[in-house]
Amino acid sequence: MKHVTIIAAPKALGSTVTIPLEMLSAANDIARARRQLDKLVTIELASALNNRQVTLSGGLNISCQRTLENISKSDLIFIPGIWGNPRTTLPRLKPMLKWLREQSNSGSTLCSMVTGSFILAEAGQLDGKLATTHWRFFDEFEQRYPDVKLERKRFITNDENIYCTGSVNAVRDIMLHFIENLYGDSIAREIARHFTHELKRSYESLLLNEDQKRSHHDEVIIKVQEWLGQHYQEEIAIAAIAKQFKLSVRSLNRRFKYATNSSPLQYLQNLRIEHAKELLKQSNLAISEVADMVGYQDASYFTSLFKKVTAVTPIEYRSLVRNKLFLAEKSAEAK
Repeated sequence: MKHVTIIAAPKALGSTVTIPLEMLSAANDIARARRQLDKLVTIELASALNNRQVTLSGGLNISCQRTLENISKSDLIFIPGIWGNPRTTLPRLKPMLKWLREQSNSGSTLCSMVTGSFILAEAGQLDGKLATTHWRFFDEFEQRYPDVKLERKRFITNDENIYCTGSVNAVRDIMLHFIENLYGDSIAREIARHFTHELKRSYESLLLNEDQKRSHHDEVIIKVQEWLGQHYQEEIAIAAIAKQFKLSVRSLNRRFKYATNSSPLQYLQNLRIEHAKELLKQSNLAISEVADMVGYQDASYFTSLFKKVTAVTPIEYRSLVRNKLFLAEKSAEAK
């Protein structure tokens, strides 16, 4: 059974502790209700200090199940963001820094929430790696940790076994990524319905954003991705792309898979589906018009593919998303 540790530290933003805890606990509940006991994970809330009682930002007091010194091995570890300037809290967290180094060296996956990247960097776990943090602390982070490759245009970064997020909204996105890895696509979609206004605003969808740098360093594949982002509406043949970029089809598929963890066709389909979601949410275009605008002349095929990816039809998606947006707007008006 996989073991997940969610760390609570003094002055930590409550949301960076409770969002991972609530989403993972909900995923466990769904797996248990479906009798998919092989998918259950052990989730432990652990104090960064010796005292199991921790006061988070806003004076929120929580009681942890364990302290870090009592956890010998964890597969996935979440480091919270700190309210205010995280630099002031770092001196108190030296035992935590040592523990994180040991866990990383033993193969654990580490994920920092917002300014939690300061903690990872202070522990020496981000040297030479991509990272991000809250925009307000970009300059200070870069000056304090010059060996870290700070990404100012990314809300999520991943480099080997280290993940960083740059906003509280990105915390939900990265959690969907981890939940999909731990529990599978079906449970991830169910969690997305409960915790986001989108049906699947995923980690991958952030990386597909055209104005963001890619998370790998294969320059040819980056150019292919950029080309696909500009021409996704057109009729596209993988063989023609390979020829254009002076690659064999086999080489294109191999390098693309290695760099992005998906095939060129899957990447193209995801691009089209993400753009279709925006059109369905923001416009009154007919389904056939949406399909045509994202590169599918056959509306029936588009509908079938859309349902395969999102588990709902385009019409159902439009209804569900708009209803949630409507409820959010009505709630805001009432305040």
